[in-house]
Amino acid sequence: MSEKSIYTLAVHAGEDRNEHYGAVSVPIYPASVFAFSDADEGIAVHNHEKEGYYYGRLGNPTVAALERTMAELEGGDDALAFASGMAAISAAAFTLVGSGGHVVAPESMYSTTTNFLKHIEQSFGVETTFIDAANAENYAAAVRPNTKMFWVETPSNPLVRITDIAEVAAIGKQAGVATVVDNTFATPFNQRPLELGAHLVVHSATKYLGGHSDVTAGIVAGRRDLVDKARHGAAKFYGGNIAPQVAWLVLRGIKTLALRMERHNDNASALAYTLSHHPKVEAVFYPGLESHQNHEIAKRQMQGFGGMIGFDVGTAEAAKTLVNNLEVCTFATSLGGVETLVQPVALMTHASLSPEERAAAGVPEGMIRLSVGVEDVKDIENDILQALDKI
Repeated sequence: MSEKSIYTLAVHAGEDRNEHYGAVSVPIYPASVFAFSDADEGIAVHNHEKEGYYYGRLGNPTVAALERTMAELEGGDDALAFASGMAAISAAAFTLVGSGGHVVAPESMYSTTTNFLKHIEQSFGVETTFIDAANAENYAAAVRPNTKMFWVETPSNPLVRITDIAEVAAIGKQAGVATVVDNTFATPFNQRPLELGAHLVVHSATKYLGGHSDVTAGIVAGRRDLVDKARHGAAKFYGGNIAPQVAWLVLRGIKTLALRMERHNDNASALAYTLSHHPKVEAVFYPGLESHQNHEIAKRQMQGFGGMIGFDVGTAEAAKTLVNNLEVCTFATSLGGVETLVQPVALMTHASLSPEERAAAGVPEGMIRLSVGVEDVKDIENDILQALDKI
C-alpha cells in the first residue's frame, strides 16, 4: 500500500480493531491488574517472552494504542507514553546518558529543560554544554569523548529558533552521539525528525497532540532498541507513566491534529506578517518569515511553520499592558490548544533564569509568546492590535 497522507494517518494511525472487538474508538481500559489463563502464560507475559499485559504501570491496551499511533505518525519503530512532557524528556536523557556523561544542548529552549539539565549536572554529574543551536557546527565544536547526547529543540521555545536536524544528526553519527529532537512545537504534521536522522523524538503531548488544554502527557518515539531501554529503565523505575484515561484523551486529540495544525499554521503566518509591520513591535520571531535567521532551513525540513510566534514589545511593562488588555486571546501559561494563548515570557516561563541567562538565550524582557489558536484570524488580529494600541 502507498504511503498515507498525514491527514489520513492522524485519523487511522495505530488502529487494531481486532484487538478491541471492532470498536471504532479505542476503549479505555482502567484495569491496573490483568489475569492469566495459566501459569505458563503468566510467566511468559511477566518476563516479556510473550505479548500481553500484567500490571497497568507497565502496559495497558489503551496506552499501547497511543504508542502505536505515535510511532506511526513519527515514522519510528516504537513509542512510549508518559504522564507529562518532562517525564518523556527525563526518560530520554536517562536512557542515553549516565553519570559522567556529557550533553550538548541549545542555550535557548524551554526553560524547564534547561533547568533539568542543570539539575542532573549537580545531582548526577551529567555535564551540559549550552550552545547557539542555530548553527549546527556548534554541536561538532562542543563534542567531547564522553558526549552521549545531542539535544535539539526546533522550533525552540520561545524564540522559535531553527536547528538543522539532518546536519546535527550527521555530526552525531560521525561522533557516535545520539540525537534527540523535541518536536513539540512542530508536531509530526510539520516535521518528522526521525526521517532526518534523529534517534529519538520527544513531545509534550499536553500541547498540540492533545490540543484542547485538558490533558497532561508526554511521548518518546524512535528506534526500537532505545524505546525498549526506556520502557524497561526510566519508565519502569521513575514512575512517570500515563493513565489510560489520559492516553485516550490524547488519542482523541490526534484524530483532528492535521486539521488543527493546518489552521494553526495559516493563522500564525498571517499574524506574524501583520506584527512584523507594527510600529510598537520591535521584533517578530517566526520561521515562516523571510527575515528569520534560518528561514531556508525551516523551508527545507518543515512542511509548515507552526502555530507559535514570539514578538518583542520592548519592555516588561509593555508586555504586561498588552496581556492585561486582551479580550479574545487568553492570558495563560501553556500552548498548543485550540484557543489563542498569550504570555510574557521573561516574566513567567523564563523568570527562573537570571537576567544574564535570559540575555544569553536571546530572550528580551518585552518578549511575548503567542500560541495562535484556530479562531478566525481577523478576530485574533484585531484583539492583539487593540491591545498594542494601549501600550
